[in-house]
Amino acid sequence: MSLDVSGVDGAGAGAETAAAPESEEEPRRLGRVRGTRTAEASAGGAAAGGAGRTWRSIGLGAIVPVALLAAWQGAVSAGVYSPDQLPPPLAVAGAFTELIGRGDMWLHIAISFQRVVLGFVWGSAIGLAAGGVVGLVAPVRSLLAPTVQALRAVPSLAWVPLLVLWLGIGEGPKVVLIAIGAFFPVYTTVSSALTHMDRQLVEVGRAYGLRGVGLFATVLLPAAAPSVVAGLRLALAQSWLFVVAAELIASSMGLGFLLTNSQNTGRTDILLLSIVLLALCGKATDAVLGIAERRVAAARA
Repeated sequence: MSLDVSGVDGAGAGAETAAAPESEEEPRRLGRVRGTRTAEASAGGAAAGGAGRTWRSIGLGAIVPVALLAAWQGAVSAGVYSPDQLPPPLAVAGAFTELIGRGDMWLHIAISFQRVVLGFVWGSAIGLAAGGVVGLVAPVRSLLAPTVQALRAVPSLAWVPLLVLWLGIGEGPKVVLIAIGAFFPVYTTVSSALTHMDRQLVEVGRAYGLRGVGLFATVLLPAAAPSVVAGLRLALAQSWLFVVAAELIASSMGLGFLLTNSQNTGRTDILLLSIVLLALCGKATDAVLGIAERRVAAARA
């Protein structure tokens, strides 16, 4: 009696054929899993490396302030200056606590911050518009650039008597003086960037039917964005420089007033505190624009 095994052989061959694709698919699946894990590990390593660089940068940046504090305390302890001339750091911290207790500290900071922001916004906006026109229109550049550059050399205090005469002793002359300080860095960087702009960008924009403000806002301003942000950072620093001169104009509040009033009353601890606060406020606002500058650079990369 013979057995027919052809069906069994056929079934076995079919099973082997079906198993073959599965055996081939398994290495591919393992490869995809390994690739995903490798990408996740690389991303995690990059994030950890970025965090490490950030903390390293913060640590390096803290070296100079700590060294200055140590030198300050060392000069006081060695008797290089008397406590009236150079109070120790703890005395300055005590002055800060004193002003907080009186309820004046945050008001002084808020008033100066408000004046700086208003002057910075107005000065930067006018500087952006004027720089755009001067940078793009050659006849206007020939007409205005020499005069603007000459006015740029005028010291901040030289504007004070004229502004008081024209605008009185209210908030107007203070904000205008800060706006003058913010205007020139933005005007200079924007006009220079647009003057040296690749003319092919202008031709491309015009080929798409863009003219005037549309061409400036759509094509040229984004191309000059790094220079614009750098000019804004300079303008903000200039605004904090000008706020001290601005608060000489019949002020009763603000960090500039605190600085000059402490000089008149012989409170060197408050005078040094005012300088430290001006530096910290300037650094804090500059850090905000620094974030914007990094994002602009990343978007262009």
